Amino acid sequence: MTVHNLYIFDRSGACLHYSEWHRRRQAGIPKEEEFKLMFGMLFSLRSFVGKMSPTDMRDGFLSFHTSKYRLHYYETPTGLRLVLNTDLSVASAREALHHIYSNLFVELVVKNPLCPPRQPVQSELFRSRLDAFVRSLPFFAPRAA
Repeated sequence: MTVHNLYIFDRSGACLHYSEWHRRRQAGIPKEEEFKLMFGMLFSLRSFVGKMSPTDMRDGFLSFHTSKYRLHYYETPTGLRLVLNTDLSVASAREALHHIYSNLFVELVVKNPLCPPRQPVQSELFRSRLDAFVRSLPFFAPRAA
């Protein structure tokens, strides 16, 4: 089991934070372009799922997977979007994403007067605590090749 990367977007699609751990292959495009593509895909997928679902989608979509990875999605009431990409063996990372939002982002970024709202996160404390938390997850370890 492994964690590849994490994106945090604001409601307008600006990437506030990006981290990667065991990402084996780069996208081959500039990071800003990758962020726009990721947010656009999330926006479209969320809209598609909401329109096509035969039942009430109170929670929206939580994850999807390809043959190579699983994308875990968490959206807050304020429109902040957290995306964690893992390998396929991680069934759900919802609790981890909720912890990142409520215990790390809110406490170390939102409540920090030195962190301007709607700007990329510059807090070294947030980055180090996030890294420590992700590394402590039971599904963090890299997969054997």
